[in-house]
Amino acid sequence: MGRTTKGADAMRSFAPHRLGRLECDAWVAYYRREWGRFLQSCVRMVREGFGMGWPQTLQAAYLVLRANQMWASYPDHDAAGAQATMRRFYDLVATEHGLLLDVDRAAELEVEWWRVHRGLQREPSDGSTQPLTEALTALYAHVYDAAPDDVLPAAALRAAIH
Repeated sequence: MGRTTKGADAMRSFAPHRLGRLECDAWVAYYRREWGRFLQSCVRMVREGFGMGWPQTLQAAYLVLRANQMWASYPDHDAAGAQATMRRFYDLVATEHGLLLDVDRAAELEVEWWRVHRGLQREPSDGSTQPLTEALTALYAHVYDAAPDDVLPAAALRAAIH
């Protein structure tokens, strides 16, 4: 893979169960539109999941909040605004860790999994989580510079609890 540099290990040394609980807290707040609580959850989630310093964590969590607020309204969400904001988020992550990350692609993949997830919630389907698993696998592989097969189990578990 080879595109990571100085601080990539900080992104790979999180406690998955803790991160999962933090993500659940964030999503509960998201669906209730409790934006203050969502931001608090994002601060903890970003700190745990990306291992950044506090100033960068606070800035990154705010960007996650703003992107999710842009995405939240249905059906009139601001997908372009959410993607542009997540691009700023991934640029901050890449800068903090010295990653050679295609931040445009990361933001595109982030918002794509949101789109697939929303489709599973709102549109009739056969119950398959395969499209969500594929979207999450693509995101995880890209952001963590990992082989898709290595992140597939995490993506499948995440998709199963969608």
